[in-house]
Parts: sequence; structure tokens; C-alpha cells
Amino acid sequence: MTLRALPLIALPLIVYNILLVFAGDGSGAFFTQKLFSVNMIKGAEWVFTRGDFVILLTFLTLFIELIKSTWTGTASLVDHGLSMVVFIIALIEFLVVNAAATSVFFFVVLGAVIDVVAGFTIGIRVARRDLSIGADT
Repeated sequence: MTLRALPLIALPLIVYNILLVFAGDGSGAFFTQKLFSVNMIKGAEWVFTRGDFVILLTFLTLFIELIKSTWTGTASLVDHGLSMVVFIIALIEFLVVNAAATSVFFFVVLGAVIDVVAGFTIGIRVARRDLSIGADT
């Protein structure tokens, strides 16, 4: 099994849980704390929080996972299966763990379900294309 078979969508889940352990109090308030802010042209202040960082990481890993889903092979099948496992773990954690009942974690779960659905959908489309190209020769 290659590293390509490992679902990167697990990274935001892992980062969220690590940050939650360091939060200590078990509340979602930890993720609303400011990392940095930028003053905008008209005087408004854009604040980037710890939760925003986890959501940004989710988007970036989801983008990479969508690109990975266009590859065909055994590694992609393993990746899709493991992505399903990551989604199930994230969903169970969202429903059962009080500290995971936040909007930030909801977006992590949403990224995981998009990875699963899009991965299988794109994988099927790519496989059909490969079969149709092979049939012309």
C-alpha cells in the first residue's frame, strides 16, 4: 500500500482532536480564539480563528482528495474505502462527543462526506472513460 492510498481528509479530524486535547476545558470556545487579524481598506477587521484554520485545512485536503480520486488503480480503491471509514468515525464523534458538537467540526464531517461521495462518483466516471478509450483501440 502506498501513501497515495491514505485519505488526507483524516488530517483535519486529527488536528481538531489534538487541538481539543490541548484546549483542556472540552468546549468549542477554544476554536473561536483569534490566531491573527488583518485590517481591511475600509477599516473593518478580518479575524482568523483556530476554527478557521481547521476549516481551511479541511478545504485544502478535500481539494487534494478530489484530485486523487481521478486516478485509477488499487490504491484509489483503498483510499475510497478508508475515506468512508474516516467519515464514519467523524460522524460518530460529531453525534456522540459533546466537544465535537461545533460548527467547525460539522464542516470537517461535511468535507469527509463530500470526499466519499465525490471520490466514488469521480472514480466511476474516470473508470468509464478509461473503458471507453480502451474499447476504441
